[in-house]
Amino acid sequence: MEKRKIWKMPTIAALFGLALTLILTGFLPARIGTTTDWVSVSTGAMHTIAIRSDGSLWAWGNNEDGQIGDGTTSDRLSLIQIGTARSWASVSAGAFHTVAIRRDGSLWTWGSNGWGQLGDGSGGYGWEDSSRDRHTPVQIGMARNWADVSTGAFYTVAIKRDGSLWAWGGNEYGQLGDGTTENRLAPVQIGYDTNWAAVSAGDGHTVAIRTDGSLWAWGRNSTGQLGDGTTENRLAPVQIGRQSNWASVSAGNAHTVATREDGSLWAWGCNEQGQLGNGVSGCGNEYQSPVRIGRVANWASVSAGAFHSVAIRTDGSLWAWGANWDGRIGDGTVNHRGVPVRIGTASNWVSASAGDGHTVSVKADGSLWAWGHNGWGQLGNGMRSNHHAPIQVVTP
Repeated sequence: MEKRKIWKMPTIAALFGLALTLILTGFLPARIGTTTDWVSVSTGAMHTIAIRSDGSLWAWGNNEDGQIGDGTTSDRLSLIQIGTARSWASVSAGAFHTVAIRRDGSLWTWGSNGWGQLGDGSGGYGWEDSSRDRHTPVQIGMARNWADVSTGAFYTVAIKRDGSLWAWGGNEYGQLGDGTTENRLAPVQIGYDTNWAAVSAGDGHTVAIRTDGSLWAWGRNSTGQLGDGTTENRLAPVQIGRQSNWASVSAGNAHTVATREDGSLWAWGCNEQGQLGNGVSGCGNEYQSPVRIGRVANWASVSAGAFHSVAIRTDGSLWAWGANWDGRIGDGTVNHRGVPVRIGTASNWVSASAGDGHTVSVKADGSLWAWGHNGWGQLGNGMRSNHHAPIQVVTP
């Protein structure tokens, strides 16, 4: 006679233990901390930088080149305030360096300087020489009219309040846009136009929008990430199409994502891991010109990571797609996604930043959330374990 197992109701302790296990392993969202005064955040390759409403600057994660800015090269698994200044306005985290603007318009940089990406006139000697790295913020020049800055892998691009465009650092593929492939150790103006509105630096290519809504790109183009219909590198800005309704743009490792003023979402370049979001992925599925992603027309912002993308719709919902090896998508799995999938049910997300293997985002209530790869503590929860769904970042 076959014996049947009798199912017993699990105890409260057992259920709690199961839930705790799922949270700690990253398969369920966990609320950690209660701070709700974050205003902006930026993800680097393996570190994260954020600004609170009081103007203070905080950082965590990998710090081997001093990119955290706390005067050391020790990784930080939890948030640490950088200096005592409470006048930071915006910040951008690169692969191994960081650049920020203060409210007075001054520009500050720190971290790796092997290709001159800090812009202080030194550096440019590659990985072999770390003596010119900076472990605390240093001011670049005396100008106080910087408006926007974006950090790439080994270079930096920025816009001044007069609309002029500047760049410095590594220039192997022409990503600085000055018509050469020479590294620049200090900021150089790119052309003479003064109508640049926004700029984004990727791994080796740069994309920007002018005040007239036109889209421009330059640098590496091996997978069509410039969007000009070719795979030829461009040493100076070239216009992408003839449209004049581009609203935002973000450069990833080898792909680009953008939104138009009508709320439509567009992507181009490498699509090996589905990071374009059009449902077609794999080797050989690159797109050399912008392709529309779906028919939805309510996209508010988008950010390109190394191999994934994350975006917010006008209803405050959060969406992600592409590579998901370490949970960087945030849907509770490690399955790659070839089309946008909604992350959770919250409808109060206001900004998101995609890094190499992790993602961070801010909600309308000022709370800060992170997920994905955490080997260097870039999620800020005091541990090194990956998380496959958003967790709220701890604040000291």
